[in-house]
Formats: sequence, C-alpha cells, structure tokens
Amino acid sequence: MYVLDMIQRRKKKNYFKAVIEAQKPLCVKLSRRVNFNEVDVMGIAWHGRYCQYFEEGAAALGRACGLSYGDYKDANLFAPIVQHHVDYHLPLWLDEEFIISASLMWNEGARLNTEFALIKLDGNVAASGYTVQMFINAETKEPCFDLPNLIKRCHKKWKSGEFACLQK
Repeated sequence: MYVLDMIQRRKKKNYFKAVIEAQKPLCVKLSRRVNFNEVDVMGIAWHGRYCQYFEEGAAALGRACGLSYGDYKDANLFAPIVQHHVDYHLPLWLDEEFIISASLMWNEGARLNTEFALIKLDGNVAASGYTVQMFINAETKEPCFDLPNLIKRCHKKWKSGEFACLQK
C-alpha cells in the first residue's frame, strides 16, 4: 500500500498552472515500443531513456507547430532546457508498446513549458514530467528577454485556430 500511496502523491494533473484566458495546450501523441537496447538487465526501460522518450515527443510537437530544430536554426535561436523533471510511476518493459504524449502549454513569457506523459496501452501512466526551455540568440549567446519572432508567429497561429487539430 505504501508504494501505491507514493505513486498517487507524485501524480499531478498538470505541472504548470493554467491561466484562464490562455490558449488550450498543443498536444501530439506518438506510438512507441521499448527496444532491446533501451532496457537494463531486468528487462525494464533504463530510467535515462525516459528523457529520450520525452525528447521524441518534443521534436514531433515542434514539427507540428512550426518550432522544429530547423525552424530554430533559421531563426538564429537556441532553446536550451533549463529545467527537466520526471516522475516515474510504473516501469516500461522490453517490447512493451506505449504512447508518448507531449503538450506545449501557453505562456506569454520568453520560454517554452512542455508537459509529457508516457502512457501504457492499458491507460496507466508510466512516467510524467516537464521541461522548461529559455531562448538564446545563437550568434551572441545572449538570453532573449523578449518573445522571439519565431514564437510570436507560433502564438499568432495558435490564437487564430490554425493548431486546433493539436489542441486537447
């Protein structure tokens, strides 16, 4: 019972506080399977792989909403992760299928807040977490305190409904 209580305490519905007038999150979901090279000797996905799974979701989400790695390069921006958090709830096993869910949360600041969930096919959450990314000018290596044009364009499309198919 102690383990179940601990799991329940760590489960959060959302990591970032919702703002009433904010846009709904943009979300993508990917099907994935745990590969042989991703497990430890017990056949459980190694804990460091969960970050990789989150990154796969973040990359797919970026491609879907105009924030791909190529888009950042073209905009002369870096977006390093300044916070990363993972809550492990249940193990993922060798050859197990699961869903990667990545959700970009609306934010008016010069940052990206992304929430993640790794969902087993039975609906249970194996892991959840988040990242926070800040923006840096790729040439000067200086932080961007104002919203970069790339993000302004994304926000404009988001507000206009162009990403309605990604909203959950």
